[in-house]
Amino acid sequence: MAGIVGVHGIGKYDYYVNAGNSASGAAEAMRLKWDRYLHAALGGEPRPYFTEVAYFSHLLRDRAPEQGPRAFAAMGADAHHVLAEWARQRGWGEHVTGALRTFTGWLLTRLDARSAAFAGLFAPEVAAYLTDAVRRERVRQAVAATIRRNGPRVVVAHSLGSVVAYEALWSDPTLQVDLLLTLGSPLGMRNVIFERLLPAPVNGRGGRPPGVRRWVNIADKDDIAAIPPDLCDSFTGVDVEELVNLDWIDFHTAEKYLGCPALDPHLRPFLV
Repeated sequence: MAGIVGVHGIGKYDYYVNAGNSASGAAEAMRLKWDRYLHAALGGEPRPYFTEVAYFSHLLRDRAPEQGPRAFAAMGADAHHVLAEWARQRGWGEHVTGALRTFTGWLLTRLDARSAAFAGLFAPEVAAYLTDAVRRERVRQAVAATIRRNGPRVVVAHSLGSVVAYEALWSDPTLQVDLLLTLGSPLGMRNVIFERLLPAPVNGRGGRPPGVRRWVNIADKDDIAAIPPDLCDSFTGVDVEELVNLDWIDFHTAEKYLGCPALDPHLRPFLV
């Protein structure tokens, strides 16, 4: 059976704390969960699928994230910018002008609890990755090292993890994988992520990392992180793109994506 490496998304600092501030412990706890989630999609006897999940949340944060309104109050200017651009692309406040903090405060009163919780995690972690060069390099190196150490044929990257995996694979062309599977990816999010990717898009388009033989992107059509859900208009080399309908409430979690039947035909050839 081919090894699979996972790359997690936002909001995973609690794994680090629960493992006694151990990155390896956090990675193992997440691997066990991702195995269970993927088993829901593939069926059969339970088995280990992931050799490792690349863990990086502790490199983006120095402490556990704030919750509720305090999360917005604690945001820096870069995070407020990410939040404002994300909200505009969701159709909230397209014509808002003035202070970002005023806008994001206004936004907080209009988001439902689930969207507010997501925004409170998404904006600071995306901002930390994209604007702090030291953190970005550490995160990218950690993910590249995990791929290098395991030599997987498949990399499954969720949410912000798809951005990190994309850049990690580009940073070292010797990293060879047969399949890059991106789930709920914000790679194409304009004015937030796309233009800031490394390497930078050329003539308005990114491309499949040179060591990746096949790229499959799967996104829920209503995923508030995957904006836009399809990547073909922004990237060359996306071989398959599937829009799915996961859950009208729980549409961005790794559990829902890994348990989605759409993964089966893409992963099954690597599991014999």
